[in-house]
Amino acid sequence: MIYNSKKGDLDLSKITRLYPAVVIDLHGEVAEMSLEWMELYGEKVKLVSYILVFDFTQPQDDVKNRTVLEFETKEELIETMSEVAQFFQE
Repeated sequence: MIYNSKKGDLDLSKITRLYPAVVIDLHGEVAEMSLEWMELYGEKVKLVSYILVFDFTQPQDDVKNRTVLEFETKEELIETMSEVAQFFQE
């Protein structure tokens, strides 16, 4: 299962976690937060971007192995999530 992303080919059969999130800026501190967190506290922070994280890190690995796709809008994020979901329905 290879997904052709804008950052290259991603082997979805090796994913350990796949999740959407947001990147926020709070007084100069940049952090990754969940979409749910953004819905609750979004008015207190500046939204930098929406992201979809493809985590390939195995439990025994010391170094994180992940690819992050960045989006300007939530609609773009959801569209890509739908594309990726098609691979898991086959």
